[in-house]
Amino acid sequence: MSDVAERVRKVTARLLKVKPDDVKPSSHFVRDLGAESIQSIELVAAFEEEFDIEMDQDEALAVQTVGDAVTFIEKVIAEQHA
Repeated sequence: MSDVAERVRKVTARLLKVKPDDVKPSSHFVRDLGAESIQSIELVAAFEEEFDIEMDQDEALAVQTVGDAVTFIEKVIAEQHA
């Protein structure tokens, strides 16, 4: 598991109050992890803080799974820290 994936897993588990082992790349934030709309916004903010990045909120909120979030965050990091 990449460093980004591990950090996404930890942030997600902490904010959604689930066990880190329950956060898998295929986990759907709403369906599998129970995220509500306000929590989705909180996750975006937490990921921005964790990785020192700024994400387009509409694009970020369109991400549905943990694995997609990792891919999206890695792309943003590459763009902003290049």
